[in-house]
Amino acid sequence: MTTAHSYRQPGTVLTDHRFSVPLDHARPDGERIELYAREVVAAGKDPGALPWLLYLEGGPGFGARRFIGRQGWLERALTEYRVLFLDQRGTGRSTPVNRQTLPLRGTPGQQAEYLAHFRADSIVRDAEAIRPGLTGGAPWTVLGQSFGGFCTTHYLSTAPEGLAAALITGGLPSLTATADEVYEAAYPRIERKNRAHYARYPMDVERARRIAAHLAEHPTELPGGHRLTVEGFQSLGILLGVGDGSHRLHYLLEDAFVPTPAGPALADAFLEGVRAELSFAGHPLYALVHEAIYAQDPAAPTAWAAERVRAGRPRFDADKTLAGDEPLLFTGETIHPWHFTTDPSLAPLRETADLLAARTGWQPLYDPARLAANEVPVAAAVYHDDMYVDTAHSLETARSVRGLRTWVTDEFEHDGVRAGGPRVLDRLLSLVRDEA
Repeated sequence: MTTAHSYRQPGTVLTDHRFSVPLDHARPDGERIELYAREVVAAGKDPGALPWLLYLEGGPGFGARRFIGRQGWLERALTEYRVLFLDQRGTGRSTPVNRQTLPLRGTPGQQAEYLAHFRADSIVRDAEAIRPGLTGGAPWTVLGQSFGGFCTTHYLSTAPEGLAAALITGGLPSLTATADEVYEAAYPRIERKNRAHYARYPMDVERARRIAAHLAEHPTELPGGHRLTVEGFQSLGILLGVGDGSHRLHYLLEDAFVPTPAGPALADAFLEGVRAELSFAGHPLYALVHEAIYAQDPAAPTAWAAERVRAGRPRFDADKTLAGDEPLLFTGETIHPWHFTTDPSLAPLRETADLLAARTGWQPLYDPARLAANEVPVAAAVYHDDMYVDTAHSLETARSVRGLRTWVTDEFEHDGVRAGGPRVLDRLLSLVRDEA
């Protein structure tokens, strides 16, 4: 471990840490990669007297969020913890994974083999590799948001001795569902979010249909070379899973067209707004391993599960919708083969993505027997109609983990830990302490 000099923000002291860990923890003497993490402590507190809280970000493929000072839930955490924001492998300032770096691995097959080491199992082993040097061997509390909650559930399955407590927000995964079953459950939720959006903003029905009809005739290039198709436009529905997302989508749609000498055209401002929402340039790992995070059957590939399940749901077919008079349905947190032809940050990785989709040999991520005997205090916020993580799956898992306490709420969407700030963290801490 290497530690840089500490520096300050309002009310906090920050310290950068870098760690060297094996790419493949089953081969500790093999290739190594670098991890980055940022430690945050309240100004005036003695860090050596504080227990550690490890934050695992959602994703996959996103670096840990960058707070300024004591924003959001961090305000509550800093009252009693020394907080570590880990950039999970391949993200943020850790050894990066993107179209620029992956060619260093060699062929698409070699790239796919490399990416097989970027799931929750490797992330948890990273955490266990760095914990002793930071805590002196003491267990720490882990806060997992979304995919970070998937990682935390794996942590409970494989290394509970490293955990003083586990806090999960919007991230209790099914212990057994296949990728197909995850998406079979997802599309009805996505449709409900569409209906709610159009009930709130009925004027968006005509606007969305008009934009889709225009794109069906005129696929449009976004700034940076991203090609916007009807399917790409539909994928803006990912916004409908966060607290303010419906409103953001509405404001994006309301000024989509401008008059030009050649007739109405999609406005530059609209196209730039769409690019900001749809580009994977900042988080390509999300697209590359998204379906792999659900793979647990060694004999079964994910095989572009979201695309195959969508094919059986004609209400999401834009051509059929435009031929009739139904509202256009946006899609949600799904990755499709066409993402790797329309987005220039993904296009060079299409063959790699296909190989990952065809890959077999994935190992189970969760141990139901060990979770049934769990002794770590665990609390989870479960959002009543979470678009990203199926509520029924989460509650089934909650019943399968001994001692896990849930807070089921319709006050927040999937990003409740961001929207609810200190109150969400405080509620979860109260639950684990009651359990303990």
